[in-house]
Amino acid sequence: MAMLGKRRPRRERSGVSGLQGRQADARTAARALEHGEAPGLRIERLAHDGRGLAHDAAGKALFVEGALTGERVEVAVHRTRKRFDEAHVREVLEPSPQRVDPPCAYYARCGGCDLQHLAVPDQRRHKQAVLIDLLARQGIEIDGEPELLAGASQGYRRRARLGVKIDAEGQLHLGFRARHTHRLVDIEHCTILVPALEALLVPLHRQVASLQAPRQVGHLELLASDQGTTLVVRQLKENTADREAWRAFGVEHGVHLAWLSGRDAPVLEWLTPAPALSCRVPGAAGELTLGFSPGDFLQANAEVNRQMVTTALEWLGALEGAALLDLFAGVGNFSLPLASAGARVTAVEGSPAMVERLERNVLANARGTALSVAARQADLAQEGAVAALLAEVRPEVVVLDPPRDGAAEAARALVAAPVPQVLYVSCDPATLARDVAHLVHGGYRVTRIAVADMFVHTSHLESMLLFEHSRAQQQRQGASADG
Repeated sequence: MAMLGKRRPRRERSGVSGLQGRQADARTAARALEHGEAPGLRIERLAHDGRGLAHDAAGKALFVEGALTGERVEVAVHRTRKRFDEAHVREVLEPSPQRVDPPCAYYARCGGCDLQHLAVPDQRRHKQAVLIDLLARQGIEIDGEPELLAGASQGYRRRARLGVKIDAEGQLHLGFRARHTHRLVDIEHCTILVPALEALLVPLHRQVASLQAPRQVGHLELLASDQGTTLVVRQLKENTADREAWRAFGVEHGVHLAWLSGRDAPVLEWLTPAPALSCRVPGAAGELTLGFSPGDFLQANAEVNRQMVTTALEWLGALEGAALLDLFAGVGNFSLPLASAGARVTAVEGSPAMVERLERNVLANARGTALSVAARQADLAQEGAVAALLAEVRPEVVVLDPPRDGAAEAARALVAAPVPQVLYVSCDPATLARDVAHLVHGGYRVTRIAVADMFVHTSHLESMLLFEHSRAQQQRQGASADG
């Protein structure tokens, strides 16, 4: 009777009924007792995505969130599939020595991190092992462990998107999405955000709650740059009173505040003085400054990104006068540092706006000695476009830093027209493995490999691989001798 006249709170669908999950748990426990086994399941190893892998008494695979290798756990099945089930830990009966207390109070609910229960050194070893295994499945054997590029385990993330929602009861929710759902987990503290961004979480809760039309706020973008903190408010519908409230918020908290208004064709307007946003990366002879705009791609972990740039300079060695083709160049994260080492860089991006910013960054970093960077626009999803660039530039080095979809078209073009060196920077191990297989079967060999722990406490894997093509090197050396 207590709910009479009140709206029942909405519950997210789990993908399987509670009865189905309980029945699956009961079947697993019954089979264990029949075979005289200890209760619970023994976790055999970690899957690539960081979940524990076990098999029930009938031999069916079970992927268990929150479980570690060697542990015996009691689980709850929350989704059944034909070939495997998905579950989460109900109780750890025998913990692994690798298990630690998660540093974040929201860890059990928030979907932002999925490995906080695993000690950081073991997280990194797991990522190295995943990369080796994925390549081995493509028939590519790696000697030894990949190099490790890593930084701080907390306070490292310099950009984040916060969801905003007002529920049916009028309650404000501001934070990150819960695991496997669209429901928001209210966040007032985040151990992985840089301190300047984390400090805004509580004030932002108060600010959105005080707005005249909080339902018109789609999300909030937080960004830390050399100029301080930037906040972009995604406003779905114009509201004059709220616009002024956000302007006052920016002044009060000393943040650069932008207002991105409109549903279909949003327009960006600065409510505080517009900053010239930038970040620094290492070059061959000192620091370089990369300017960017809100919405541009920027690596979330500045420290690890600097290590990746330094690694690229080290691996590629002497670049003086070398023709270098940088595909998916962005605002010049690799283009400018490699040009500072003497390379003649052709930097290619799909977005005309990004090409313009790349050109501005080249001019801003000239310092009396011109950097040899030619910025170009091309559709890199077209194999023909990459082939044309290879034929025109005739590079000695190609750098690939694609989005999650990988660089399949570029890999095919590079097999058809081999170059001496290819540096592949990947944010998705599955597409990387696909493209690496194509390159290796096309005559390239992997000479250096590294894992970049860009997102600590998550199973997200970034990596760098250097390839060499001996026939292309010999042909290029022969052509140089003839010249």
